[in-house]
Amino acid sequence: MKAVKPVFVCQECGAQSPKWMGRCADCGAWNSLVEERPIDPSVGAASAGHRYAQMSVAGSAKPYDEVELATAARISTGIDEFDRVLGGGIVPGSLILLGGEPGIGKSTLLLQAAAHLGQTAGRVLYASGEESEHQIKGRGDRLGVAGGSLFLLAETCIERILEEIARVKPALVVIDSIQTVFSLKFQSAPGSIGQVREAATQLLFAAKAQNIPMMLVGHVTKDGNLAGPKVLEHVVDTVLYFEGDRHHSHRVVRAVKNRFGAISELGVFEMTGSGLRAVPNPSALFLSERAAGTPGSAVLCTVEGSRPILLEVQALVSTSTYGNARRMAVGIEQNRLALLLAVLEKRAGLNLAGDDVYVNVAGGMSVDETAADLAVLAAVTSSVRNRSLAPATAIFGEVGLSGEIRGVPQAGLRIREAVQMGFTRIVLPSANVHPDDSGNMDGCELVGVRALGEALDALIA
Repeated sequence: MKAVKPVFVCQECGAQSPKWMGRCADCGAWNSLVEERPIDPSVGAASAGHRYAQMSVAGSAKPYDEVELATAARISTGIDEFDRVLGGGIVPGSLILLGGEPGIGKSTLLLQAAAHLGQTAGRVLYASGEESEHQIKGRGDRLGVAGGSLFLLAETCIERILEEIARVKPALVVIDSIQTVFSLKFQSAPGSIGQVREAATQLLFAAKAQNIPMMLVGHVTKDGNLAGPKVLEHVVDTVLYFEGDRHHSHRVVRAVKNRFGAISELGVFEMTGSGLRAVPNPSALFLSERAAGTPGSAVLCTVEGSRPILLEVQALVSTSTYGNARRMAVGIEQNRLALLLAVLEKRAGLNLAGDDVYVNVAGGMSVDETAADLAVLAAVTSSVRNRSLAPATAIFGEVGLSGEIRGVPQAGLRIREAVQMGFTRIVLPSANVHPDDSGNMDGCELVGVRALGEALDALIA
């Protein structure tokens, strides 16, 4: 009988090599090749062919106009913010991946959702490879969840999990986590590329064939990306990131991929003694501790997905005691801050070459959109001149390299959110001021600006 040949697979990019190498030839990662050897290639191939065959549907190609749409009702998790991120609820037969740092609350959120679905939708199977049934039950008792039709399973073998899915016939399956699951067809350790790929593929086929939604917990690397092969993100229907600072009470769930809803959607939660609590008004949460009348503070109107949120942007400018001035940013991109400071020096005449500049988005939120540019520069200028902005003023707008203020999308959402929070003056790009508004909307003064100097004069007299 022909001997089994080992295959070395890179744990960073998934490249394969017939022999071990210290450095991957594809991605250049060092010491990332791990041996993966199937137990029996012939048996594995046969079983794989039989297993994959369940996804094939006999039939011929149909014209586009003759295809009928089957609309299935979404399943509510009982957590409004979670349903918002998912696009209105869980789609039957979908595969959802939730990633986040250790201890941020992934298991807590899914246990709360599973307990609610066990009361309303039917049986729910919670399979954990990191905790025993007693540990899960203890956490559930602390959260005050009711059992109902919630079934607990402490198992890491994918074949055994699939057997329990066939036996229990649940309405939802939770796998915590995919990196702890292994298949008997491979000798490599759980969490390796081969094991993660095999487990995710089998769960995908089971979800689609039996029309059972499944939620997978995924680990993240030190860079904040999902651990394991990139194919894991391609296989699943929805990818969610659980973000937040463990020193803050609030948590954010962000959708970066969703085949059944909008991407970049955002849900805000607050960690309490009884679990995660949805925050229906995140603007009030992030502005609750804002000190009005303090230099270096500006209120930004940002939009995450379809949700407008008001955030406080703080800046501190101090004389540098070292040879090189420091530039530090928390909540915005470091390179973006350096670019904006260069524009501020060139177009507004502020000399910051010998000053340290620190910028922070209060509350631990991260802002990626360019609409935050004007608020960042307003906070920095306020700190340099040691003059505070008007407490009832909100800001948004993109700043170009020539100092022009460019329009941003969804300006109406930002304005309405600011008005609801009690702001009476908004400084925004002139391109976003509708001629019919005449500089006023719902009792709020709209100040349209075209250049950086004009904007700073309107903000800091």
